[in-house]
Amino acid sequence: MTAKRLMTLSELPIGQEGTVSSGPVAADGRTVEQETALRLFEIGFIDGERVRVVARGYPGGEPLAVRVGDTMFALRRFEAERVLVTPVCEGAP
Repeated sequence: MTAKRLMTLSELPIGQEGTVSSGPVAADGRTVEQETALRLFEIGFIDGERVRVVARGYPGGEPLAVRVGDTMFALRRFEAERVLVTPVCEGAP
């Protein structure tokens, strides 16, 4: 059995699907500011939810266009860095 690779939503390549692996967290593992965490939770970034980065702004890659379910959101990079995801491998058995 292999360990699942976790990455932040901001690291997920355009077009690749991922699964939210935990609620919003800060880089050091503490809960992020309540307002940011609540916003991310309310728009659907909950454990087990499928997400996909659709596009990145130019220049600088910000904001990120992210699809959660049937809805598209624009996230700033600092918000996307607070959502941990596990990439979904389409061809995996």
